[in-house]
Amino acid sequence: MKFLFASDSFKGTITSTAAARMLERAAAEVFGTVECTCIPVADGGEGTVDAVIQACGGTKAAVTVHDPLMRPVTACYGRLGGGRAVMEMASASGLPLVPVSLRNPLETTSYGTGELLAHALSAGFKDISIAIGGSATNDGGMGCMRALGARFLDKSGRELEGRGRDLELVTDIDVSAMNHVPAGTTVTVMCDVTNPLCGKNGATYTFGAQKGGTPEMLDRLEAGMENYRKVIIQTFGMDPDAMAGAGAAGGLGAALLVFLRAVLKSGIETVLDLTGFDAKLRGVDLVVTGEGRTDWQSCFGKVMQGVGDRCKKYGVPAVALVGSMGTGAEKIFDHGICSMLPTVTDTITLQQALSQSHEDYYAGAVRMFRFIKVGMQLAGSC
Repeated sequence: MKFLFASDSFKGTITSTAAARMLERAAAEVFGTVECTCIPVADGGEGTVDAVIQACGGTKAAVTVHDPLMRPVTACYGRLGGGRAVMEMASASGLPLVPVSLRNPLETTSYGTGELLAHALSAGFKDISIAIGGSATNDGGMGCMRALGARFLDKSGRELEGRGRDLELVTDIDVSAMNHVPAGTTVTVMCDVTNPLCGKNGATYTFGAQKGGTPEMLDRLEAGMENYRKVIIQTFGMDPDAMAGAGAAGGLGAALLVFLRAVLKSGIETVLDLTGFDAKLRGVDLVVTGEGRTDWQSCFGKVMQGVGDRCKKYGVPAVALVGSMGTGAEKIFDHGICSMLPTVTDTITLQQALSQSHEDYYAGAVRMFRFIKVGMQLAGSC
C-alpha cells in the first residue's frame, strides 16, 4: 500500500508538514507497514515558500528590504535547484507588517517586493515564481517597479515615490534605466485573482478597504488608478483592464504583467509543478489531502481542488481530511476528491477547536484509515 500525503495547512494550528507526519503515523497504526510520501503544499498564499523549500530541498536567502511604510525589514525567498527561486510578496509588502493604526493605502508601497525581485535577478535566477497574496498596498505596483529602476514622473518632471497617493500624479513613465528581465528568464506570478486593475471589481474597490482604505480614500485611489492605467496604455500600448489578474495585490499584478512580461498562473498549480507532484503520483494507491475548512470557495484555486484535479487526471483516488465543512463543500467532489471526513466530532467553540486541533486531526486520521481498510476488505470479498 502506497500513500501520498499533500494537505494544506490548517491556518494558525497545523502546518502542511505536521499534517503529513500525523497521517503517516495514523496509517502505520491502522495498516502496519505502509509506504508513505509526504509533500508540503500551499496555494500561493502564506507558507508557500516554506512548503516549496521543504518539498524541493532548497534554502532561504535573507534580504534586508523596505516594508510598506519604507522601514527596514528582513524578507526571505527560496533558492531551489536549476536556477529557480520562489518568493512571497507578503514577506516584504504584506498587510501584517503594518500595524492596524497605520494602515493607509495612500501611504503604502510595494517597493520592498521590487528589492526582493532585484536581489533574485542579480543572483542569476532564471525561473522566478512570486506569490502576490496578502498585500498592504494599492500603488499599482509602482513601488515595486521603482525598486527595479523605473521612474514615475509628475507633470513637472519630479520623480514620485511610488505610493498609493502618487497614482493620481503620474504623467510619464521612464523605463530607460530599468533592470529588465534578462533573456531566458521567466517570472511567474502565482495568483488566483482575476480582477481587472480598475472599476467596481478592480484592485481598489475590491481589496482597498481591508488595507485600511476609507470610502473617501478608495474614491481617490480609484481615480488615481484610472490615471495610472491611461499612462500605462500611452507608454506600453497595453491595457491592464484587458488582463485577468491585473488588479491583484493592489495592482502589482498589472505592473508585473506589463513591465516584466510575467506569466500569470494559479498558485496551487505552480506549487504542484515546482514540487514535481505529477512524478510523485506514480505507483500511488491513494492520495490524502485536506484543509482547515472546506466550502464552495475550495474549488477556486485552493489546495484540495488543485491536488484533486491532478489525481483525477492520472486516475489516482484522493480523499480529504478537513477541519470542518461549510456550504457547498460537496462541490469539491467534482474535482477528483472521492470522499471527505471532518476532524471535529462535537459541538465546540472555535477556541476549543483550535486548542485541540492536533488531537482531533490525528483521531480523525485514524478513523479515516479504518474506513479505508474496511473498504479494501469489502473489495477483496467481492
